[in-house]
Amino acid sequence: MPELPEVEVTRRGIAPYLEQETVSGLVLRREGLRWPFAPDLAQQLMGRKIEACERRGKYLILQFAHGVLILHLGMSGHLRILPPGIAPEKHDHVDLQMGQGAAARVLRFTDPRRFGAVLWHAHADGPWQAHPLLAHLGVEPLQEGFDGAVLHQGCRKRSAAIKQVLLAGDIVVGVGNIYCSEALFMARIHPKTPANRLSRARCDKLAGAIRQILAAAIEKGGSTLRDFLQVNGQSGYFQQDYFVYARSGQPCRVCQHPVRQLQQGQRSTFYCAHCQHW
Repeated sequence: MPELPEVEVTRRGIAPYLEQETVSGLVLRREGLRWPFAPDLAQQLMGRKIEACERRGKYLILQFAHGVLILHLGMSGHLRILPPGIAPEKHDHVDLQMGQGAAARVLRFTDPRRFGAVLWHAHADGPWQAHPLLAHLGVEPLQEGFDGAVLHQGCRKRSAAIKQVLLAGDIVVGVGNIYCSEALFMARIHPKTPANRLSRARCDKLAGAIRQILAAAIEKGGSTLRDFLQVNGQSGYFQQDYFVYARSGQPCRVCQHPVRQLQQGQRSTFYCAHCQHW
């Protein structure tokens, strides 16, 4: 599943082609993806200007004067900017066209597993931040509102393993499975450590690691493990820099002890038992 760095890489790739452009066409090749498309979606979008392209956690937010289009890439989705006239392939489900003539461009949503989403939220229905998919999300890890104090306060009453608490996304948003393993390794914290046992100092270190890992992943274009591609069709390269993720049995890059793997909440966690402490 694309995580925060992959979604941010996507946002940066599509924003220059979308912002301040007017929607001139919409093609829906299915009735929906994970959820049905709004029946009046074309009516809501046609002739309307995209004012901004933002991100909230793993969601992309296309801002219009009268509402927002919420996009989620699901398990295997990706977006591309294409010139008009390129024939769709099997899993190309949505085309959003901007502009006319030589300046026309198409935003194409490809999603083989169809777990993604394209949802309309009108401003008349309330702030988009209160949408049921977004209302519970925690602070953005790359913004000034996230630090060790926020993390420590959120963990104080959580006895669950810190890995599970981070994945829940209600303290800090967007720290998915890959980058959670990497950040916990950088902070030298065992993934099964109860969240409420972390001191303020260790939370400071973990918050810094989260910010550093996510920023580095964005600069490398995210991670490409199976399906993720950047807007230009290229793969991300951060997977070449992993310290522990997907390296079970291989030597730790710090201490040379073998990286271990365990299951937490039906997801694989990778860690170094020598470097990471309870």
